[in-house]
Amino acid sequence: MNVDLESLAEATSGAIGSLLSTTILYPLDTCKTKYQAEARSHGRQRYKNLSDVLLEAIANRQVLSLYQGLGTKNLQSFISQFVYFYGYSYFKRMYLEKSGYKSIGTRANLLIAAAAGACTAVVTQPLDTASSRMQTSDFGKSKGLLHTLTEGTWSDAFDGLSISLLLTSNPAIQYTVFDQLKQRALKNKQNKDDKASLSAFMAFVLGAISKSVATCLTYPAIRCKVIIQSANSEEANTKKEIKKQQKTISAVLYGIWKAEGILGYFKGLKAQILKTVLSSALLLMIKEKISATTWVLILAIRRFLLLPSPRVKNL
Repeated sequence: MNVDLESLAEATSGAIGSLLSTTILYPLDTCKTKYQAEARSHGRQRYKNLSDVLLEAIANRQVLSLYQGLGTKNLQSFISQFVYFYGYSYFKRMYLEKSGYKSIGTRANLLIAAAAGACTAVVTQPLDTASSRMQTSDFGKSKGLLHTLTEGTWSDAFDGLSISLLLTSNPAIQYTVFDQLKQRALKNKQNKDDKASLSAFMAFVLGAISKSVATCLTYPAIRCKVIIQSANSEEANTKKEIKKQQKTISAVLYGIWKAEGILGYFKGLKAQILKTVLSSALLLMIKEKISATTWVLILAIRRFLLLPSPRVKNL
């Protein structure tokens, strides 16, 4: 059995990093998602600021509800990052082997990242939809994963898939920028140390910069996706057909424009940047520091399972 252990190590370390960063920042993610999902109705807003979501949870003694859907989110995050990093690492290595190049260019990197992101979106879309619905439910009224996925039709579980595919440009931009910045940062170190690697602080900074760029460029689509996937209110549940019609991409775009104007497309941008930058920076920092350990563990497992020897990797 021929196993690509190098890609497996990349995928595993990326998934573990995603799991830890998601758990640490989950309350912020819940507040951010509920704030983004709210559409202004008749000039009234339930949440004027991101902090209003937190204050509501405290006032209703539902602070623990800030963690509603955490299990689903972690499952979705772990699977998506594993699939993404495995696909990205595998496609990148295959490209280098086929082309004979020693490094990968920006265009090729974008295409590879987009391909890996598209595969990830299709595989994890039902979990992504479920986690968004659980987060945007009223505090204390979130339903379980199975109930959330089965309360509608099968197609409902793939709400927002088209936007998710469009948003594959987000991680594509992020990891391309990070990879290019990382290569430049390591150039000076390689002359002094053949085993040079990024420090935790440098990985954090580069991760923050790369994610900020990607988030600003794709934010209007991000907010549309949150609104489409958000949980229905009790009033809306009595008007499912109307609600479904309102949650098409064109209807959401028009609704935001009509109720909030052009600035509505960027409502919650600061919160999105804060959360995603911290999350991605933590993810890449953790991944960078545990990748060598993950590789050693996988080699140990390979030896135990008597798998064929992989290509030697310089740590």
